[in-house]
This record gives sequence, structure tokens and C-alpha cells, in this order.
Amino acid sequence: MIKLSVIIPVYNVEDYVGKCLDSLTAPALASAARGEAPEYEIIAVNDGSTDSSAEIVQNYVNRYPGFIQLISTENQGQGHARNVGTDAARGEFLYFIDSDDYLAPGAMQELLDSLGDDFDIMIFDSVSVNSDGKEISYYSGCRRDGSINLREFPELLLENPICGGSVCRRHIYADNGIRFPSRVWFEDFRTLLKLYALTDRIVHVPRAWHRYLQRPGSVTNNRNPERNLEIIPAVDDLIQFYTGLGRGEELADVLEYMAFHHEFLTASVRVNLADPKSPAQDTLMETFLTEFPNYADNPYIKSMGRRHKLLTWLLMRKRRMAVHLIMKVNNLIKDKKV
Repeated sequence: MIKLSVIIPVYNVEDYVGKCLDSLTAPALASAARGEAPEYEIIAVNDGSTDSSAEIVQNYVNRYPGFIQLISTENQGQGHARNVGTDAARGEFLYFIDSDDYLAPGAMQELLDSLGDDFDIMIFDSVSVNSDGKEISYYSGCRRDGSINLREFPELLLENPICGGSVCRRHIYADNGIRFPSRVWFEDFRTLLKLYALTDRIVHVPRAWHRYLQRPGSVTNNRNPERNLEIIPAVDDLIQFYTGLGRGEELADVLEYMAFHHEFLTASVRVNLADPKSPAQDTLMETFLTEFPNYADNPYIKSMGRRHKLLTWLLMRKRRMAVHLIMKVNNLIKDKKV
């Protein structure tokens, strides 16, 4: 039986995909040494790469026949590649990892050993690293350990979803028609947060198995301010999803704060760092205020820390150069710690 299908979208990552695959194959080698079939499979989906990424993956396919497979498609984006991998998967669980990320030594076996019958989704932790593998910051997958569900812990929707930081039973995707959107930013955000409504059997394991590479060109480091506006339809999609399930009123405060944090605060700061004069900041603020004019009464917003309250005050008053300077200094301090 195949416990897990590991799905890797591949697009122009010739400098990284080998490290990703190396971090995933140790348990398969151990199984082969014992004359056993591995408990998992790896599906790499080449999304129209124009560099040598596909050739590198094919070398691994040749070394691990029947264990790693390569599927090639025309370039249609990471979301589409994940969907192609999902359609080909045979595992009980699905794990999506980006091709420039990787797992810590020994993590693949630990992850496999942790898969059981008592949960449908397992969330774990990530460590962001630079291109040299040096640790930048620790990302906890959830602020609660052990068993959790959305009814008892609605703040689960406020966690930052990272595809490489969770596994989910394949039938949750299949039974509910969950698909990743194509050619958009924030596809993790608008897909993974839907899964929490579809099962109460969720667990957080506080183990930092995933290594999340921060490199130029990623969403968090991209210098194109306008693309941050894609968070607006992403937030709208999630709110409509939960409203359609009849849970909009139950989760009203959480959904409003989710919109505030992602659509207004985080996106505005990201745009501001790229270009403090960008009109995208006006669009983000006006869209949010139109939908949530009474946001200041939200209990989560009232309980924010001083830093977020200060940034909110400055952004709402269009003190954008002040925000730019604060975040530049903040990033300089952060860089010195790395």
C-alpha cells in the first residue's frame, strides 16, 4: 500500500530540484536495501521548464524506476501542476512540496512514520532558509499542538498556510472537488484554508521537517507591486466558500481579521517595500474598507501588538514613507541576525 504521494511542481529550478529530491529519497533507498517496495511515491510535474530541470528529474527517474515519475505539461502554473500530480497520485495522503524547498535530514522517514488512522490533516513546522541553507526564521504550523478542529479553534484560519508544511488525505481533495487555481499568486492560501472546513480530524505535530527557501522571485520577495492585488480575489473566494457552507456568521470575526491581515496589512506592507508610491496601496485599502468599514471593532484587531497597530495607523493615514522606513530598518535588523 502506498501511504503517501509526494507531488513536486517543477519550473526552471535546475539549481534546486536535485537537493529537493535528495531530501526525499532516503527511505526509498532503505526499503530497496531490504528488498521491499517503498511506502510512498514521488510525482514530479514539469510545468514547461525551459532550463535543464526536466533532464535532472529524469536522471532521478532512471535511478529510481517505478518510484519517481515525471509528468510533463505545457506551462500553466504551479497550481495546475499540483492538480496534474493529484490526478496521478495513488497514495492515501498527499504532500505538496515546492521544487526549491527540501526536507531536513531524516524528516522524510519521520513524516512517513507519523502517518496514521487518527487524522485526515497533519500540520507541521517549517524553517525558512537562504540559498546557503542558513536558517532565517521558524514557522510554527499552528499555535496549538495535538488534535485541533475549526469549531473549537477558529483561529486555525489565521495561521499562515504553507503547502510544504502539511499532508492531507487524498480523498478530502477528491470528495470535495478541491483544486488549486492556476496562474495566480496565493494559491496555497485560497486552497489549504478550505480543507479545514472539510474534516474535524486535524493534528499539529511541532516538528520542523520542512525547509522553506527564500530566494529572489518568490512571492514574498517579488518586486512587482501590482501582483499583490491578487490577494483580493483570494480573500473573496475564501469568504464566499465559508459563507456558502453556512459558516459565515459563526466565523465572521475570524474571516474579517483574515481579510484585514492578508488583504490590507501584509499586502500593503509588501507593496510599500517594493514601491512606497505604488497606487496598489490605495486599491488594497479602499477594497478592504468598502467590505469591512467597521473593522476597528474586531476583537482580533483590538488585541494586536503595538507594531501592527502602528503600521495600521500609518497605512490608514497614508504615511507611506514612514512605513517604508520602518520596514527597511526592520529588514536590516533581521538580515544582521542571519
